[in-house]
Amino acid sequence: MTKKITQKDINDAVWKACDTFRGSIDPSIYKDYVLTMLFIKYLSDVHDDKYEAYLLKYNNDKERADRAMKHDRFVVPANSHFKYLYDHRNEINIGELIDIALEDLEEANREKLFSPDGAGIFQNINFNSPVLGDVKDKNTRLKNLLLDFNKDNLDLRPSHLEGTDIIGGAYMYLIENFASDAGKKAGEFFTPKEVSTLIAKLTRSKPGSRICDPTCGSASLLIKAGEEVGSDNFSLYGQEANGSTWALAVMNMFLHGFDNATIRWGDTIRNPKLKEGDALMKFDTVVANPPFSLDKWGKTEDKEEKEENKSADSFDPESDTYNRFWRGIPPKSKGDWAFISHMIETAYEGRGIVGVVVPHGVLFRGSSEGKIRQRTIEENILEAVIGLPANLFFGTGIPAAILIFNRGRKEKGKEPVLFIDANKHYESAKNQNRLRAADIDHIVDTYHQFKEGKLQTGVIEDKFSYVATFEEILENEFNLNIPRYVDTFEEEEEVDIVAVQVEIEKLEVELKNVQGEIEGYLKELMS
Repeated sequence: MTKKITQKDINDAVWKACDTFRGSIDPSIYKDYVLTMLFIKYLSDVHDDKYEAYLLKYNNDKERADRAMKHDRFVVPANSHFKYLYDHRNEINIGELIDIALEDLEEANREKLFSPDGAGIFQNINFNSPVLGDVKDKNTRLKNLLLDFNKDNLDLRPSHLEGTDIIGGAYMYLIENFASDAGKKAGEFFTPKEVSTLIAKLTRSKPGSRICDPTCGSASLLIKAGEEVGSDNFSLYGQEANGSTWALAVMNMFLHGFDNATIRWGDTIRNPKLKEGDALMKFDTVVANPPFSLDKWGKTEDKEEKEENKSADSFDPESDTYNRFWRGIPPKSKGDWAFISHMIETAYEGRGIVGVVVPHGVLFRGSSEGKIRQRTIEENILEAVIGLPANLFFGTGIPAAILIFNRGRKEKGKEPVLFIDANKHYESAKNQNRLRAADIDHIVDTYHQFKEGKLQTGVIEDKFSYVATFEEILENEFNLNIPRYVDTFEEEEEVDIVAVQVEIEKLEVELKNVQGEIEGYLKELMS
């Protein structure tokens, strides 16, 4: 029996395939080519595995096997198959052949690979693009990419793999490594897996839940939230504004086996796509890592110009069709509360949970943001404020926080809010810090104890957690800045003046000796 291919085998092989582009093309660009090729290879290998199984079942009757394949999970036209592209790797128009293969694959699987708006998932990628170099360089790169994906370690037939989740694991491995290489642009498509795990555990959904990420990027956080349910009984929904990243999210879902996930392309604030009839769709769990303090998120700048320019975007938060901003309109240059407001409004009343990553300014900035924050606290839906270490996220070194909202809290009375300061609980890594399993468990355990009513108000753990009453938050004028609640002050050690004086005298003696030696050397040189 041949040895099964492991997760590490595939991870190493796909990462090696990236050598084709390294040093000449930015990772934020070439990631789309590598991930798309992985998707084509996966569909082709699964197709071959199934076809062999049908031939075995129907005693080598190719006609019956072909008929059965037409009803399979994906239809793979002959010219869209990886083997066809590999066999034509030396053609001068190989980039064009790959683009045609993608178009035909989309067309053969319209229900899966097209959005309801008519956008195909491959419409934003072009294998014949000059971004890959001049004709000679481009063809060399594409040929090498096909050669790399043809290796034995990238035989993705399910019957040859050690487990069913290996392909999805390889896809996530690639995205994470691309994020590490891509610098500032990485934050647009990936949330570090440890942060995703933490949010998924904090908002853990019950079986049967609808789970949504309205700014889903490549869907790593959304997938973690689904996996945390502990059963297959849940449904995933997402929306992503960037077309290329939306395509990655759709492919990511298929590679993880979540074929029924709904991922829409569009701006969640200006044009929310997840709807039921004319109303916004509601969810049991809403999680997100939205862009920090997004400028020009949607607030109208010049109403007169807007009326004159009919082709302009007609969105105006003050007259939002879905009334998402009834607590207040966030400032034009900072969209944080716009995303939070959207998330709260799309969580089921009476039971919906929201987990969102925010910059610390959200906790204390005044003006319109302060008013929205006050109304949200008075509404009694804020449950926890969790401060994270600095330098956890790709593209920014600033520390962030997680806010947990619970629309299932009691209507009457103002319940307490849990504050956690985890900014010193991390492991330093090469390019950025990361949360360890113990750090995640510490936060989650404290939160669960709070949820279960086991924690009294006041200090829970020195320099780590505190339960604040509504009255305390009111006294702080609805400022949620964590140091106001969790005392992180470190007393400086008392200075031993006598010991310091002795040390100074000792150093002065040593200095005189050194100066004497230098003078001696200078005299020798001058003589």
